[in-house]
Amino acid sequence: MSTNTKRQAAGREERAVPDGETVPVKAPTNSDTPARRRRRVPEITYSVLVFIGLLVVWQVVVEMFDISNILVPAPSAVAVSLVDGFRDGSLVSHSIVTMKEILIGFGIAVGSALVSAVLITQFRTVERVLFPLLILTQTIPKVAMAPLLIVWFGIGISSKVLTVALIAFFPLLINAVLGFRSAAHEQVEMLRSFGASRMQVMRHLQIPSALPHIFAGLEVAVILSVTGAVVAEFVGSSEGLGYLIQASNFTLDVARTFAVIVVLSAVGIVLHAVVVQLGKWLVFWTATPSNAASEV
Repeated sequence: MSTNTKRQAAGREERAVPDGETVPVKAPTNSDTPARRRRRVPEITYSVLVFIGLLVVWQVVVEMFDISNILVPAPSAVAVSLVDGFRDGSLVSHSIVTMKEILIGFGIAVGSALVSAVLITQFRTVERVLFPLLILTQTIPKVAMAPLLIVWFGIGISSKVLTVALIAFFPLLINAVLGFRSAAHEQVEMLRSFGASRMQVMRHLQIPSALPHIFAGLEVAVILSVTGAVVAEFVGSSEGLGYLIQASNFTLDVARTFAVIVVLSAVGIVLHAVVVQLGKWLVFWTATPSNAASEV
């Protein structure tokens, strides 16, 4: 029996179903499998659950072994100190100072790194002269430079901003240079053959090609900016979250130290999330790691 004959016979059988009976319907091929249900759960949910589990274990261990708050405070003690810090305004005022240092230093690093990357990739002479010097400066540990910046610029905000800028500068520079150079040579030559100027080639080809690399560098640089601000405040300061950590350690208020660390972590997470979201808006033509993972 041919395939068409079988189909016609099946159709006659379906039409011959008596009244009052239902025709069985095949289950859809894209059934709601457990794997698909897991994909609908936000990835952050698992991270939050693991974090909460770690906090519970931490609390239980501290209470079970009666560990002193001077050594390791319980999460509940850290939470109380965190609330007290926001109530008396100490965490708020010091957080504002550190945020100013981070944002200003990060802005200086972004501007100087992008300008340097453009000059290095567009002018061969600048690349030969400037790039080796920039590499040389990165061999100097920034932590070792922080005391000198304190001596030169004082314990005010200037030394902290420069420390942040120095730490965040190089990762962004390297990513920006790689991004501008990622444009295909054939496409550059094609645009030039049509009479495009250097600025037009950069605007229509090199900048779009560089944006994914630039935002990858921004994600690293913004986290390093938080580290740079705290390191500079450790070296010498009279305000800021780094100063508050040192003051808390001096008074053996370890719970307040952990509370400040929580605030610093929150600052880093928020700044990183802002950069990632800006990247999704501006570099919408590239697949993000989260989108790629959800399609597997």
